[in-house]
Amino acid sequence: MRKFILFVATGAGTGYSPAAPGTAGAALGLVLWALLAAGLGLPTAGLVLTFLVVSVLGVWAAGRAEPLLGRKDDGRITIDEVAGMLLALLLLPVRLDVALLGFGLFRLFDIWKPFPVGLGERLSGGLGVMADDWLAGLYANLGGQLLWRLALPGGLW
Repeated sequence: MRKFILFVATGAGTGYSPAAPGTAGAALGLVLWALLAAGLGLPTAGLVLTFLVVSVLGVWAAGRAEPLLGRKDDGRITIDEVAGMLLALLLLPVRLDVALLGFGLFRLFDIWKPFPVGLGERLSGGLGVMADDWLAGLYANLGGQLLWRLALPGGLW
């Protein structure tokens, strides 16, 4: 069970990336979204369900991984970035320019943590690990919705 918990919590091992594990986790979320949305043509309801499943599994695994890794919100836990990235792209068009915009915005808000994103980290356990990334994903999604409509209406590609 320990191996499964760590596999999920570390975003299929992306948390062990020697450089920028959070970015590696977000990249996994981007690839997962691309495979499901573009590759399989999964409808919006399927993408929402995927986000919810990753989130619930993430809360569970992150909460159990913290004691195994020896500290709160250990940097190796990246399932939160996977879920945040899925939320950042939810309800946005399946286009390369929009995906890159969503990725950039998510990483910006995840690192910067504008109010109230940083407050999510104050929660305990797996919920605290996941909450700030959900908020960063929500900010990224709102920014992406706005920029897509204003700056990228016809698309760059």
